Order: sequence, then C-alpha cells, then structure tokens
Amino acid sequence: MFHMPSTGSFIAHRIKRPFIRFMEIEASSALVLLGMTLTALIWANSPIGHTYGLIWNTPIAFSVGEEFHLSLTLGQWVNDGLMAIFFFVVGMEIKRELVLGQLSSRQKAMLPVAGALGGMVVPAGIYLAFHLGQPTESGWGVPMATDIAFAVAALSLLGSRVPPGLRVFLLALAIADDLGAVAVIALFYTAELHLGSLGWAAVGCIVCFGLNKAGFRSFALYVLVGAFIWFETHHSGIHATVAGVLLGFLTPTASDGDDDKETLADVSRKAAEDLRHSLRRRDDPDPGGHHRNEAIRTLEVVGRLSLSPLDFLMHRLERWVAFGIMPVFALANAGVVFEAGMLDNAESTNVAIAVFLGLVVGKPLGISVFSYLAVRLGFASLPAGVNWSSLFATGMLAGIGFTVALFITVLAFNEPAHIAGSKIGILVGSLAATVIGLSILRRALPAKGY
Repeated sequence: MFHMPSTGSFIAHRIKRPFIRFMEIEASSALVLLGMTLTALIWANSPIGHTYGLIWNTPIAFSVGEEFHLSLTLGQWVNDGLMAIFFFVVGMEIKRELVLGQLSSRQKAMLPVAGALGGMVVPAGIYLAFHLGQPTESGWGVPMATDIAFAVAALSLLGSRVPPGLRVFLLALAIADDLGAVAVIALFYTAELHLGSLGWAAVGCIVCFGLNKAGFRSFALYVLVGAFIWFETHHSGIHATVAGVLLGFLTPTASDGDDDKETLADVSRKAAEDLRHSLRRRDDPDPGGHHRNEAIRTLEVVGRLSLSPLDFLMHRLERWVAFGIMPVFALANAGVVFEAGMLDNAESTNVAIAVFLGLVVGKPLGISVFSYLAVRLGFASLPAGVNWSSLFATGMLAGIGFTVALFITVLAFNEPAHIAGSKIGILVGSLAATVIGLSILRRALPAKGY
C-alpha cells in the first residue's frame, strides 16, 4: 500500500524543489557569484564598511601538538583553504579532459589549446607593455585568467542559437586556460621555497598514489593525507592551492567495477527485481524492511563501484564549489572601497588600465590569432557551425576574468592601492567583455538556433 509522505516532509520537498531546480540551471552559479560580488561592494562602501576588513582580517589559529601550527586570517583561510578545494575540482576537470574529454587527443586539443595559449600570452604582453621594469610588473598574470562560470553562463544566455561546437570550444579553452593559470601560480608566484616541506608534500603525494593503486577507497583516509599535503605545500612557499590541483590529478578516472561490468549489471538487475517484487506484494513478508534495505544497499554499492573516484567526487563537490566556495571567495575579495581620488596614483591607474586592456583586447585578440594560425597551419579545424566572428566573440567572453584573476591579484600585489586598481580593472573589464562579446555573438549566430 502506498503511503503519502508526512506533511512536514511534503512541505520540505516543496520548499527544496525550486532551489534544486535553480541549482541545475547553468547560469545560476554565475548569478550567485554576481550577487556576492555586489554584496561585497555594497558592504565595503556602506556606513559599516570598516567591518568588512575587520572581519576578513580576523586571525584564526589551528594546531595539532607542537609540530602542526597554522595561524591565518579569515580571508587567508578562504583564499588558501577553501580555494584549495576549488582548485581540487579544477584539477579533476583538467584530468578528465586530458584523459577522456576534449583534450584527450591532438586533433581535439589543438584548437582550444592554441586559443588558450594566445589568450594567456597576449594579455600578459599587453600588461607588461605598461609595467615592465616597474614595481607593478608582477601583475602580468592577472589578465590571463578566464572565469569559466561567468563565461559559460554568458554564452548560455543565447540558448539554442549557440552551436554545440562553440560550447565545447569555450569549455575546453577554459580548462586549458585553468591549467596555464595553475602553472603560472606555481612557477611565478612563489616567493620563497622550503625544500624540506616540499619534500614532505611530495612524500604525501606518493602515499596518495600508492593508496589509489592499492585500491583504498576510504575518503576519510584521503582527507587526512590531503590535509597533510596541503599543510606542507603551504609551508613550502608554493601557494597551498597547488596542493588541490595535485590531488585532483591523482584522483583515478577508472572505476573499481570497470573490470567486471557484466557482474555489476547482473547484481544490480537482481537487486532491482527483488525490490520491485517486495514493493508490489500486498502482504508484507518483510515487516522490518530488512530485505528491501538489503536490496537498496546493494544498488548503492553497485552504483558507487560503477563510478570512478573522479566522477563521484566531481558530482559531490561541484555544487558546493559553485554555490558555496566561489561566492564566499567573491564576498571576501571583491570588496573594493571606492574613494575620491583613489586612482590619482599613477601606478594604480596604470594597473587598472593594463588589466582592462588585457581582458578586453588581449584575450579576444590572442585567442583569435592563435586559433587562426592553428587552423591555417593545418593543426586544427573550426568546429561545425562556428565562424571566425563567433569565435572572436567567444574569445571576448573568455575575457571575463573574475575568480582566478582576483586570486592572482592577491598573490601579485602587496600595496592596497595596486590591489584596488587591479580589482577595478577586473570588474570593469569583465563587464565590458560580457556586453561586447554577447553583442557580437547575437549578430554572428543564426536567429533560429541549432
């Protein structure tokens, strides 16, 4: 007999359903990110704006015995700790694309990789043209980064008019861009290197690799090993978020059930049949629900074995990152205080202008020129339904450089005025890239869609 859910659970389901549906929409994560950005700007410029810096600069210490001690501000815990989880997901996305996706073969990878390379080299070159030899030259990495959430969300606004090949190009381009950004952070934004801590981090990675090969699947164990790698990476001088990327690369892409899929299929089929027969029977030979629980548990185990650790973790963490970590990061970093004469400082003004031009001019120009050369030289070909106008416009959308650009800003500059100038360049440049890119795309794509 079918039993209606209780009133409380029914109301809870009705309340949760719109939020679940909202989270499934591609553009929703970007909307949450935008909302937190505006909140940070309003908060920092409100009558209680002094509390913005006060809260994010609050020190929080953590220690285990005498050997493991770490004291960071709340903002640093967000940038070094929570963002390590963000980069862990980025690392898994990169690995999946390299092993199984659009970067898994030379033919698939050449166009987005060439575009990503141009989208990094040209913006960095434009920035250095303004700041080479000056104290602010360290900001060359800021305009190199593409924010995949905002870029994909902007592209999705045109719906079915966007050809599948253009979506795939942007996604693969952003993944290759992320890989380049990670390399830049690891190689060029490391102030001092401590080989002892770096060696222990390497030992942790070897242990993690060995546990994977041995078939250990206890996530609690990997959390402990991952925390150790993160701690030692932080103390090595390399930014702690690189540990997240390394752990993402170490996550297996093959499921434990790949070698015996037929057996898994048979077991799941039998468990599903047992559950169906149990639910259909009018009498209840299983009053305690033990057989039904056993069938459900079997289906859960089969489902877990059929997923690779990478797929399992990606699906578990993507929403937490998109709707939790990234918005908190935006709230902690986007609070630029607008004051009269804030850009009177010539260096800060030049930082803002160089970042703006790097995103709005350098990104589309670099992506388009390098993609054209790859096609012209026979290394790649344009996807079906994609012309050069739509590719240029997509390159413009790649100029939306929010999350990683803000992140590199914090690493690149020490002076508050330089940080403020960079953030203004990012915010204004990203907005301009969105408006210009969508305007060009609306004209370049067919009205009826694909």
